[in-house]
Amino acid sequence: MDPKTAVLQYQYGENAKSELIRASKLIGGLTGFSDAEKVGGRKMLLLMLEDLRAEIEFAHKSTGNASFSKAAGMLGTVISMVEGANYHEAIPKVAEAISAATTAAQEAWEALSAHGLL
Repeated sequence: MDPKTAVLQYQYGENAKSELIRASKLIGGLTGFSDAEKVGGRKMLLLMLEDLRAEIEFAHKSTGNASFSKAAGMLGTVISMVEGANYHEAIPKVAEAISAATTAAQEAWEALSAHGLL
C-alpha cells in the first residue's frame, strides 16, 4: 500500500472506530428512554447511523479496503435492528463493525511503519 493510501485508510479507520463507539453508546442509551422518547430518539439515531454508513462507504471507495465494506454491511444490519427496536441485538453488530474498522486502521499502520513513516 502506498503511503498516501495508508494515511487516508488510517484516518478513515480511526474516525470510523470513534463514530461506531459513539453509535454503540447511543443505542445502549436509547434502551433507557421512555416509550414516548424512543420514537424521536430512534429517528435521530437512524439519521446518524445512515450518515455514518455513508462515510464508511466513502472510505471503502477511497481506499478499496474490504474491511470498510464489511463495516458498512454490518452497519446496514444495525440500522435494520434499530428500526425493529432490537437494540440489545444491535450492539454486538456494532462491535463487529468496530472490529472491521480496526482491521483497516491496523493494516494502514503496518504499511506506514513499513515505509518508515512511524
